[in-house]
Amino acid sequence: MNEIPILETLRLKLRPFVLADAADVQRLAGTVAVFETTTQVPHPYEDAMAAVWIATHQPAFFERRDATFAIVSRADDSLLGAISLMNIETDHQAELGYWLGEPYWNQGFCSEAGVAVLRFAFTRLALHRVHATHMTRNPASGRVMTKIGMRYEGTRRQHLLKLGRFEDVELYGVLRSEWLRPDRG
Repeated sequence: MNEIPILETLRLKLRPFVLADAADVQRLAGTVAVFETTTQVPHPYEDAMAAVWIATHQPAFFERRDATFAIVSRADDSLLGAISLMNIETDHQAELGYWLGEPYWNQGFCSEAGVAVLRFAFTRLALHRVHATHMTRNPASGRVMTKIGMRYEGTRRQHLLKLGRFEDVELYGVLRSEWLRPDRG
């Protein structure tokens, strides 16, 4: 697998980003609301930042470091956000990360995309474990993690420094054996 694949769900298509997505990435990810609820999205999101970010995806996938997907509506092909497996350690683990543009919050899109990416992680990449984190003050992200089958593993106290403030970070994880279990519900 040298090219980032396309994953499909009922409402979504998870596909590689293309440079034509850069303006939408900047518009959606560049809001204060997205910045405040994520650990890695910059603010302000300046011109050219999205194009530079997008250009890193295919080389990172080819080198088996990251797998980043655009979350796109199947209904109208509009970009909703991004979801990634980061810091992939072959046959071992990766970190799940995601963001959605604010107009698409609370509609189940992140959970739907998350299930598809976990399926990809465990069946196609054969990873053993996937973990994810969220800032304690963003409980909605924790609910997504729980919905997609991840378990709460603990709190990393004052782990992140954001805007001059130390933030607690909640850690979730799921093992391949748990994900593939027939009674998983």
